[in-house]
Order: sequence, then C-alpha cells, then structure tokens
Amino acid sequence: MTRSVFEVRAVVDAARRAVGTPNGVLSLHEPVFAGNEIAYLEECIKSTFVSSVGQFVDRFERMLEEVTGAKRAVAVVNGTAALHACFRLAGVEPGDEVISPALTFIATTNAIAYCGATPHFVDSSFETLGMDPGALAARLDAVAGRTANGTINRETGRRIAAIAPMHTFGHPVDMDGIAALARDWNIALVEDAAESLGSTYKGHAVGSQARLAALSFNGNKIVTTGGGGAILTNDEELGRRAKHLTTTAKLPHKWAFVHDEVGFNYRLPNLNAALGCAQLEQLDGFLKNKRKLAAAYEHAFAHIPGVRFSREPADTTSNYWLNAILLDEAHADQRDDVLAALNNAGFGARPAWTLMHKLPMYATSPRGDLATAESIERRLINLPSSASIRARDE
Repeated sequence: MTRSVFEVRAVVDAARRAVGTPNGVLSLHEPVFAGNEIAYLEECIKSTFVSSVGQFVDRFERMLEEVTGAKRAVAVVNGTAALHACFRLAGVEPGDEVISPALTFIATTNAIAYCGATPHFVDSSFETLGMDPGALAARLDAVAGRTANGTINRETGRRIAAIAPMHTFGHPVDMDGIAALARDWNIALVEDAAESLGSTYKGHAVGSQARLAALSFNGNKIVTTGGGGAILTNDEELGRRAKHLTTTAKLPHKWAFVHDEVGFNYRLPNLNAALGCAQLEQLDGFLKNKRKLAAAYEHAFAHIPGVRFSREPADTTSNYWLNAILLDEAHADQRDDVLAALNNAGFGARPAWTLMHKLPMYATSPRGDLATAESIERRLINLPSSASIRARDE
C-alpha cells in the first residue's frame, strides 16, 4: 500500500482550486462596501452630527438588537473597549483573575489587564479552536476554592472573577459546558464574540444568550464601522449601566455637566455608526458568500495528505470569519514553508496569534496545561477569507 506524502505545493494547488489564481495579492480579510455606505455617510455629514450622538448610533444599536436577538446593544469605539467595559460591568476588580484562552487575540488579555486583573490561561479544543470546557473543569478542580467572598485561586490567593471564552475565527465554543461551570463555581461569564457576528450556537446568535458579550467592528471584521464595537446584554439594568459607563458617566440634563463616577469616553461616533448601518443591511449576503468560500476550501483540501480544514463545530453555524487549515503534527515544522509558498503565490495567509503566555507581559500569568493550544499554534494557517472572494467550487 502506497502512503501519501505531504507536499507544500499541494496546499498552494488546493487554494488555487478553491478561489483561482490571485491577480496580485488576496488579503487575509478586507471590507466590502457595496450598499448604502456612501449615502449614509453623506447624510450623516450633512446632519453635522458626526461625533458621539446622532440618529445613526441609535439606529445601529437597534439593528444589532434585531440581528442578534439580544435585548440591549450599546455601541462603543472598538471591540477592546467593549471587552473592558464588560469586565468592569461583571465586577472584575484590581487584584482579581480572569480565566481566558491562551489562544486568543491580545485584545481579550489586554482588556483584563486594563481592569488591574491578571489573566489565567486555559487550553483550547481542536474542534472549536476556542476554550475547552474539559480543560476549564480540570483547571478549576485543580486550583479553585469556594469561599464566602467568591471563588479563589488557592495557589495565588486571588479571586477568580470571570471566565472569558472567545469564539475563535467565528467558530462558536461549547457555551453550554462553559456556562455550566461558571454557574457551578459562581463566576461571572463574559463572552468575547468579537469575531463571530452572524454565527449561531444551538440556533441562537452568538452573544444573544449572554449576560455580557462583546462584538468588534474593526476594518477586518465581517461587518465594519471602520473602528467600533458593541456590548450585548439581556439584563436591562446592565444595559443602562453599560451606556452610562461608556458615555463618561454623565447624568442626563439639558445643559449641566454632572458625572457621578469614573466613566469612559467609549462612545461610537455617529459617522462610524452610519457606516455600520449600511454594513448590517448586507450581513446576510456577506454570510452567504463566506460560507460558500468555506465550502470551497473544505472541498479543495478534503484529500490533501497531512492537512485538515477547520470546519464549524456540531450544533453551530460559523460565519467563517477566517478560514483555517491545520497541518498534521508530523508536518508542523513545515508550517512556515507553507506560509511562504502561499504568500509567494499571492495568498495572504497568516499563522495563528502568538499564544498569550509566550508574550513577555503575560509570561508569569497562571496557566494550566496548554498542550492543545500549543499544537494548534504550531500547525494552523489562516487563508484569505474576505466576503468579496468568489469561490470557484460553488
């Protein structure tokens, strides 16, 4: 029996079968402006309300509530600000710990640090690429203790104030498993849904069932406001608090400037919200195109030795914000060769982020066994994933 051999060029050939030969460079992810963007921006400019108040901010928040099913959406200046506010609203305080995946974008971890808290890293799942409930349970069993003041890390003495799963590249994590652990240990749950607008978990929009969740609308996200983010919540009081905290904690008044606590100037400008409204109108089309692209990649890589396409987990639909392939562990040492070959062929492929515990500012943070995250980091390659890319295999 002849054994198939992994070849770098086979990966490039598969990418070409999926999307054709690039004319120039296919970016990893770029925005698509094909709707009312110019019309709404012009309307916003003519209104003179281009800063922190205006009809488009209100409209954008209501559209987000309709799209996600969340009771309240609060628009803010970026996804990191949304996460920071979520942690503050969840009660994270200086000296606390927040459990998060080591395999995440640095915004998740930085937002924890902004609160004066320490990130506490747990492992990921090969299936979802996000936080593994089994690894989370094992870590809590190993170090956590229940006290009258909440759950503490017995090794550090710090309170474990929150758990922050992140939906990696748009693939929903096992929220039921993670939420059950959060309830059992009486730890707040903050959902980092920055990359997953349009994804669903067991029939519900990601972030729509959370007490607190954060979205991002950066220029590389499926829907963009240029820079922007949002807080989602199903708690009306938390929604009110979120709006107040991110609007400099200013009390409503016709002319007086009175602020009742330290707040944040995290308001999304009306100009950005106008862009976001036009983008949200096209979300269904973006999702359709991106899922076609993902299907083309999955088909093209189905029979390539040594490579696996990362597909949506069971009971979910993914927005496939970024399409990813994983090399077999035996070929992990060729990842950079594959990246070089893809980029030389015009495919703007990228590796996974450097794991958070490998960064100097977080190197001493507590962590569990991260074997899966480290394996994913060695093997993962993201492929060009813009909604504008037309798949050949449709």
